Amino acid sequence: MKKTRARKTAFFRLSVLGVGLILPSLVAAAIAADDEGFAPIFDGKTLDGWDGNPAFWRVEQGTIIGETTAENPTKGNTFIIWRGGRPSDFELKVEYRMRNHNSGVQVRSFEKPEEWGKWVVGGYQSDIAENERYHGILYGERFRGILCMRGDKALIGDDHKPKVVGKIGDSKELAKHIKSDGWNEYHIVCKDNVIKHSINGQQMIELTDNDTEMRRSEGLIALQLHAGPPMQVQFRNIRLKEIPAADQTMKQSSATKKVVFIAGPKSHGYNGHEHYAGCMLLAKCLEENVPEVEATVVKDGWPKDPAVLENAQTIVIFCDGGGRHVMIPHMDQLGKLMDRGASLVCLHYGVEAPKGKPGDALLAWTGGYFETHWSVNPYWTAKFTEFPDHPVSRGVTPFEIDDEWYYHMRFPEGMKGVTPILTAIPPDKTRERPDGAHSGNPVVRSRKGMPEHLLWVTQRADGGRGMGFTGGHWHYNWANDSFRTAVLNGIVWATGLEVPADGVPSKTPTVKELKVNQDYPEPANYDWQKIGRQIDEWNK
Repeated sequence: MKKTRARKTAFFRLSVLGVGLILPSLVAAAIAADDEGFAPIFDGKTLDGWDGNPAFWRVEQGTIIGETTAENPTKGNTFIIWRGGRPSDFELKVEYRMRNHNSGVQVRSFEKPEEWGKWVVGGYQSDIAENERYHGILYGERFRGILCMRGDKALIGDDHKPKVVGKIGDSKELAKHIKSDGWNEYHIVCKDNVIKHSINGQQMIELTDNDTEMRRSEGLIALQLHAGPPMQVQFRNIRLKEIPAADQTMKQSSATKKVVFIAGPKSHGYNGHEHYAGCMLLAKCLEENVPEVEATVVKDGWPKDPAVLENAQTIVIFCDGGGRHVMIPHMDQLGKLMDRGASLVCLHYGVEAPKGKPGDALLAWTGGYFETHWSVNPYWTAKFTEFPDHPVSRGVTPFEIDDEWYYHMRFPEGMKGVTPILTAIPPDKTRERPDGAHSGNPVVRSRKGMPEHLLWVTQRADGGRGMGFTGGHWHYNWANDSFRTAVLNGIVWATGLEVPADGVPSKTPTVKELKVNQDYPEPANYDWQKIGRQIDEWNK
């Protein structure tokens, strides 16, 4: 969503079976950086630091050569991958020449070895092609297809589709700067969510990627050898320049924080449990009003690419709970993120996890959770009249709203370390349901007339923070300004940022905006007019 945003990565981190290593040869190469700050990532003699199929890749006379023959074809596109890091904001220069067919330079790319096999990547590709039309374009290898044609300025929004928004020049005229039978130099610039590349000093494309679900902020560098007819491609003088340390320090001091929203699969039907639509709405509010936040939304469950969660300060999970909770197959990964001080926010059904390891984890990470045969899930109108002196309460004024408000959460003994933010007294009738996993139990029935906590926060000893919020069944409730502000405040507070004195500002979503990104088609004769009148009444 944000048009400009800083991203960070460790320059010379090599991941081998999950262990971070430092390559001495690459460190030495970094020391030999040129006057412009570019450091070689190919030593000109060996493939140290590079990983490709030796049947196709070799070094000769200072060049990396990729070659297929009629006798030795590749069954699919194959790549040689630089294992020296996963750079984010950087400039890359590489000289190349090709005989026959198709190749490219991959940046901010990713692997799926179990699905695609070894030495295969997807991501942004600066294309090298025998077909003049495609040479110099930006292509998405296994990743949305053509992203920007030569001569274009393009923008991708959350519909995943590139749109031409301007021109750099005429494609045929730009092609005259490319040598079809000699050495060329690619200069690729990735900064924030903008990618530019030039060939032989002439800019060819510019892409602004505002696709919050699919865009890449960091990843692998790799070189491509294309399947098909016999071909040869050569690369030399491969040099990388990441953000200088001084600039990185400046960016960190500006408190840019990454918030990843994980939206579970579709659930209850139109306007209920709208995980993706709700996450998109909250992310938009944050990106429009909190400059320090970079928001990313992942649709339909846990990110398939683990790199999405790298450097995340806060993870917001809005999904079905219990045994279907999206975190359960990924507890170890989530635990590592929490151990390094990341924060966790769970919304509505996302506060429920099975007793045992998942429930204990949510109790530790967010300060409370929905425990079956202890907590309950009735629909009722909660009236909020008083709020604690806490940053998450800022700008929240008394309000009342109907929702499926879960209550009687499992909290630590004596509420140790937990601060309730939204508290209300449920109607007695909500306590009269029979015993069941979610419906009632003797302890709940004994608490008639007593307050229950519906939004709470915790400050963990490891430096991370947590929040649980039991509302959010009805999607249109996000249009209640106090309801929405409390949750936005909580996410900002969990992220370690200062909550404004009047709370996180955001515009009241319109009915049109509430309809966007919902999982199900709108039923015939759905009464949005009534909802619109309710929104006006809430916020008058």
